[in-house]
Amino acid sequence: MPTSKRIIISISEMLLSEVDSFTVLEKRNRSEIVRDAIKFYLEERKKELMIEQMKKGYLEMAPINLTIASESSVLEEEILVWRDYKLLE
Repeated sequence: MPTSKRIIISISEMLLSEVDSFTVLEKRNRSEIVRDAIKFYLEERKKELMIEQMKKGYLEMAPINLTIASESSVLEEEILVWRDYKLLE
């Protein structure tokens, strides 16, 4: 198990009271509750950041994708015209 480091944090009495309520409900100590809360926060924040990066990437690529789609549409039309021409021969 990795070594643990002790930290000191300041939280409101109301928040501490909520943490203490969970320690009773879950039969765990404060450190475990706070440790899990930090892990959960970090995981969720990483997901949010990834989604933001993906949105940014899609928005940056949108004009390029639109151009490619437009060019493909023109090519598809040309292929259909060529096919119809060949069928009529």
